[in-house]
Amino acid sequence: MGNGQSSFASEQTMTKRAFFPLNPLRLCGRSFGRRTIAVVCALAVLLSAPVYSALAQNAADPDRVGVAELDPKAEQAIDAALRHLAKKQGQDGSWGGQYKCANTAVVLMAFMLKGHFPERGEYGEMLNKGVGYLLSQAKAGEGYMGVNMYEHGLGTLALSEAWGMSTRKEIRDALKKAVDVILRSQATSGGWRYQPMPIDADVSVTVMQIVALSSAKEAGIYVPDKTITKAIAYVKSLQTPEGGFGYSGPSAPGFARSAAGVMSLLMCGEGKSKAVQKGLQYLNTLPKSVFKNEQYFFYGHYYAIQAMYQAGEGSYQKWYPQIRDALIQKQGKDGAWSGGEGGGEFTTAVGVLILGVPYRYLPIYQR
Repeated sequence: MGNGQSSFASEQTMTKRAFFPLNPLRLCGRSFGRRTIAVVCALAVLLSAPVYSALAQNAADPDRVGVAELDPKAEQAIDAALRHLAKKQGQDGSWGGQYKCANTAVVLMAFMLKGHFPERGEYGEMLNKGVGYLLSQAKAGEGYMGVNMYEHGLGTLALSEAWGMSTRKEIRDALKKAVDVILRSQATSGGWRYQPMPIDADVSVTVMQIVALSSAKEAGIYVPDKTITKAIAYVKSLQTPEGGFGYSGPSAPGFARSAAGVMSLLMCGEGKSKAVQKGLQYLNTLPKSVFKNEQYFFYGHYYAIQAMYQAGEGSYQKWYPQIRDALIQKQGKDGAWSGGEGGGEFTTAVGVLILGVPYRYLPIYQR
């Protein structure tokens, strides 16, 4: 996602985050453990989309985002994609070829988005093996997963989201070590780069670490406030006068990197800031071609739909139907999406994460 190239080894980016209507860690003003999340998620199944939409529409907050009713075709597309991915798991529990940690992480999150969790249900054993693969990589790397910080960030995010959905106690220890790797690797500028060393930064890898740290913090792992403060300052330093975001400086703004920048600031509580408002305006004035064959299409829309969801009802309802229809049209007969950054299995999982915004089974990216 920078300098015209796209690969995990160079300038690749992407991540997940599903949406949950409530914060299970702060219900009734109290603090709950991660295990509570599974119970709340199960209760969420009882809230049908039409009922919850009606409740949201009657809420006093005019910017509150209701659950968009899932188009039957979109749900069919998601189920087809998950069936395709289920056939692709390796013997060691991983998905993908060269970048197994990244692929495995995003596939796990795609299944959890739909309400499939490790150790139970139709895909329980398969997902448990996937978690086991990430744990094995974290153990071998003393907390570090994959071959670069982008992979590591995705692995950290997936373990954080799986914690509380699994009975495996070793997830917490692996997660703490993974977070420590991220904290030690933050550059003086406030950002991160592809290697676990504090020497350089770009928006792609930085946003991935912000997402991972946000999820881990929500899970109860200690993340210093100063780390997030420095990261916010770095992302803001990349914003151009027109409101977009550059890759490693405030120049050459693009759709994908701008969507990532806006979403990361929203996750850090910057929704009312001038930087976010300018960024949203930039995204909303882009040509309709961003819904067709835009460079870094899947990466960009993964962050864009999350940004629009966080921004409020108007932005979300305007953006989601367009990307939903575009993805349905692009899906192959086998249920996969191809031609995107990161490879077929990665791209297919990201497609699920974009389409599946109306599901709310994962705690991060809530408003």
